[in-house]
Amino acid sequence: MSLQSVRARIAGAAERAGRSPDSVRLVVVSKGQTPAAIRNLYDQGQRDFGENRAQELAVKVDQLPGDIVWHFVGPLQTNKVRIVRPAVALLHSLDREDLIPAWVKGSGAPPPALIQVRIGGEAQKHGVNPEEALALCERARAAGIDVAGLMTIPPLVVGPEEARPFFEELVAVSHEVQQTIPTAKEISMGMTDDFEVAVEAGATIVRIGRAIFAELPK
Repeated sequence: MSLQSVRARIAGAAERAGRSPDSVRLVVVSKGQTPAAIRNLYDQGQRDFGENRAQELAVKVDQLPGDIVWHFVGPLQTNKVRIVRPAVALLHSLDREDLIPAWVKGSGAPPPALIQVRIGGEAQKHGVNPEEALALCERARAAGIDVAGLMTIPPLVVGPEEARPFFEELVAVSHEVQQTIPTAKEISMGMTDDFEVAVEAGATIVRIGRAIFAELPK
């Protein structure tokens, strides 16, 4: 899929759900890609890119245009926060309590963050259980973090439709959180294999890499 075809499919899914296509932000996951490949998409108008390794992010920030909006979408070790925090506009993976003081530490207000929720009960996945999400949101807010919403990576399924119940569960958790934190409206979910279902279920951010970069010239 090209960047434009992915955007068109996001728009179609949003319209099927009775939503504006503008209500969904595409974050192109650029991990492992060259600055040249990222620049190709930048030249097509893409501005939001996601990385999951601190050192790789730092290199790309230095080599690419300053108006790129960087997202950190992977697990974050506390000793890498000093690299990631100054570079990103949004952390998608605030997944535990001991990351809170590390994210707050530094000059100025920390970038907003999404609380990662472990939908599906997989012990090996990062994040908090759904019933723990609000408590972690409140602890993060009390420390001075703007909690913008929630993120999840659902269990691996055979087909995209099988992911729908997990996406719907995160949306339900999001609605519960918003009763206490009305501004926590972002729902980051959906990747290459299931993003249309995620948008239909209520995603406001989708994270797509493989589908787009596979179509770029080598």
